[in-house]
Amino acid sequence: MKIRNPKTRLIVAASDTDPDMLYATRFWAPDAFIFLERNGKRTLVLSDLEIDRGRKQANADEFVMFSELEREVQGKSKKTPSYEKVLAHFLRKRGVKSTVVPANFPLRYAEELAANKIRVCATNGFFWPEREAKSNKEIEMMSHALRITEEGLERAVDILKRSKPGAGKRLRWRGKTLTSEVLRAQIDSAILRAGGIPTGTIVAGGDQGCDPHERGFGPLYANSLIILDVFPRDAKTGYFGDMTRTVLRGRASQAQRRLWETVKAGQALALKKIKAGIDGMTIHKTIQEFFAERGFPTEVRKGRRVGFFHGTGHGLGLEIHEHPRLQKVTLKDRQVLTVEPGLYYPGLGGTRLEDVVLVTKTGCRILSRFPKQLEI
Repeated sequence: MKIRNPKTRLIVAASDTDPDMLYATRFWAPDAFIFLERNGKRTLVLSDLEIDRGRKQANADEFVMFSELEREVQGKSKKTPSYEKVLAHFLRKRGVKSTVVPANFPLRYAEELAANKIRVCATNGFFWPEREAKSNKEIEMMSHALRITEEGLERAVDILKRSKPGAGKRLRWRGKTLTSEVLRAQIDSAILRAGGIPTGTIVAGGDQGCDPHERGFGPLYANSLIILDVFPRDAKTGYFGDMTRTVLRGRASQAQRRLWETVKAGQALALKKIKAGIDGMTIHKTIQEFFAERGFPTEVRKGRRVGFFHGTGHGLGLEIHEHPRLQKVTLKDRQVLTVEPGLYYPGLGGTRLEDVVLVTKTGCRILSRFPKQLEI
């Protein structure tokens, strides 16, 4: 992948945790290093530890050893110079007068560059605008991340199928109480075996599911709604998968089934409306209105939010929550988004169904494959 932009661009970050650096270099490194793009040429400044591996793996035109720059700054001094002083020295050597940096660029580095009369301008939005419209290769990598996600969901469903209700309707598996923690560990183990990195898997049963980001804890129960929200990262490419299913081990009550089927119908409504040029807020409000018509309003009851009180979806890629938020933009061709309406009522439980779609000019293509099944 060649990224071409006439601006001088600078990133100082660890690609393991910084999506802009990983996108630019396709090189995994746990410690911060320097990326400079100037006149279409991309230079990496790497430690002695990483430079040989970088030459083999990184997407760059030139490689510079940080230690050489460090020695130039240190001179005869016994004190090792700070990282930001070496950074400023490198940019001065290259004749850089101004540069564009990501919005999360370290303040101390920016202050040092300013002291060296190097102008720093932070971006507002994507540092790499190319990240918004996913390429065919990216779609392929994200599809693979979703296959990893589905391995985790399949493991969860299999264990729930094998579990049996015990005293007090607590589910038991392999002779022990099945808890959110145990089931999450099994999901995460399946993800690891499939080549993924688990990141905050949610297994939330009953009223725990009414807090959308509650990870879940304690025993799981028969005849109770369980939200399984799985969003691993592909260990090879760094792209995320993200899928949610709500299931129930046993028999659903009429109220539980109606809640689940309403969410499923609301998601289907959203999927039909998604296409390039559509205002995402229109889709979000349509779902809320549909839910209210079905008897599931979004409101405050007894001091807490109930109904559908979170966003309909978010961008997905090298970040789990990346631009755009579905309801805050006009959709564009080749954006990849989650579509995840939910309903949450304490006493009944929560339901959320989430799939990943590619926005097209005429509609959307669903990249997720895992079936939707309430009763297990």
